[in-house]
Amino acid sequence: MEKDSGENVYLQQIQAAQKKVAVDLKARRAAPAAAAGSPALMVQEESGTEADLESDTGVAARGGRGRMMRAAPGRAGGGEGSAAAVDLRITGWWHFQTVVVPPNAYVVHTRRGHAEPLHLGLGISFPYDPYTDSFLVVPSTMQTILINAYCICKELQGLVVQGYVQWIIADFATAYKRLDFTDVLDPMKVVNVQLREQAEAAIKDKVATMGIDEVLSDKQPIIAELTARLRQVAEGEGSGDKGLGLRIVTVQVKEAVVSSTRVWENLQKPFRAQRAQVARLAELASESAIAAQELTERKRRESARLETEADLAALRGRQEAQTFDREQAERRRRHELDAQAKVAAAAREGEVAAAQAELEKLKAEKEAELARARQAEELARQDQAARAEIAEQEARGAAANRQAEVEIGFERSRQEVKNRLSPAFVEARLIETLPAIAERLPKPTELRAVTFGGGGGPGAGGGPADGSGLAALLAQVRAVLDSFRGRGKTVDRAAEPPAAAPPEKA
Repeated sequence: MEKDSGENVYLQQIQAAQKKVAVDLKARRAAPAAAAGSPALMVQEESGTEADLESDTGVAARGGRGRMMRAAPGRAGGGEGSAAAVDLRITGWWHFQTVVVPPNAYVVHTRRGHAEPLHLGLGISFPYDPYTDSFLVVPSTMQTILINAYCICKELQGLVVQGYVQWIIADFATAYKRLDFTDVLDPMKVVNVQLREQAEAAIKDKVATMGIDEVLSDKQPIIAELTARLRQVAEGEGSGDKGLGLRIVTVQVKEAVVSSTRVWENLQKPFRAQRAQVARLAELASESAIAAQELTERKRRESARLETEADLAALRGRQEAQTFDREQAERRRRHELDAQAKVAAAAREGEVAAAQAELEKLKAEKEAELARARQAEELARQDQAARAEIAEQEARGAAANRQAEVEIGFERSRQEVKNRLSPAFVEARLIETLPAIAERLPKPTELRAVTFGGGGGPGAGGGPADGSGLAALLAQVRAVLDSFRGRGKTVDRAAEPPAAAPPEKA
């Protein structure tokens, strides 16, 4: 804010701000048609045709000699530069249209010939006739006003007080009658500008009565004054009036900034000098304490170093002496170990030689014992084989004797059976076996004819034999058989085994 040319920069800033406020206080009731993507406001005289008003873009307001139509968001153009504050939709056509209002927006709907609104409240959708009806849609959300108030304090110094005010609509039935919500793009713009001007004026009035130190150190008086004035205007506090139908939610002052850099530096110099003095004194005290501590620490370190060197020298001497003693002891121990190793080696060699001789002796004894054992084993094996052979021969003889006894008993039984047979049966069997006997008889070398009984019968002369001759022949055959039977008994008695001798004593 300070220049060497002498220009009043502060006055220029105030004038520029006033011009901007004057522009902002004018509601934008007619937007340029070229503003693509923003709600377009179109004005048409009553002489226009009714067909031009049947567009589905929707009508925002109607009054006087013209009809104002505000296009629904997203239909007036394809751009995204600006959008309507309330996202409402108008559906239907001609006289039969419907305005769809979001739930977070206030709406007031009036009709020609009616003194009171047909619909008034929050988020109410309603049927709409563009030729007889008019409506106003306002956001119900909380609004925030940023404040940058250029003030002059009691010391005639420039200050910038930054803060914000938050408010909402408390009574829409009162607010829509006393406030201007007709701006096309931002229905809250004019109200925000008016409240911001009120707030800046209250801040300037309060700061003008305060010193620069008070403004910088304590902002509560400014907040209290600003809150009281805004609530008196918006809510009608302290008067019987309802105010503007608004409610102040919160008022805050964020920061106060000194406009002059030089003044700001001068304000900081005492504190900075004081803090620098305290810092320097603390630094000196710290340096003195550090120097004393460093000297003490240096002395302690030097003493400790000398003591350590002396201890190290003594320790080094003791270690060297111990090392020498260990080396000498180790040499003696190694010499003794070598001598002992040699003696032990000689002893081990003698022991090994004796052990080898003993082993050779034991080996010879073991071999002799093994030979004797093998010889004894061979003799035992031969004796066992002889005994086995004798036992086998005895077993065979016994088996042959038993077989002979069985055969003799069988023959005896057969002979007894034969002896018990009748003479007639014997004769019949003899007659049956005569052909077989004749076949087994030796072939005669000569033929002799023997005639038994003398008579001149037919047998002698070659005639037929009679019964007496056959009887005589049978008698002779029986005599022969008896003689053979007697001889067979003699042979059987000779074939009987002798009585077994008693076993020898071992």
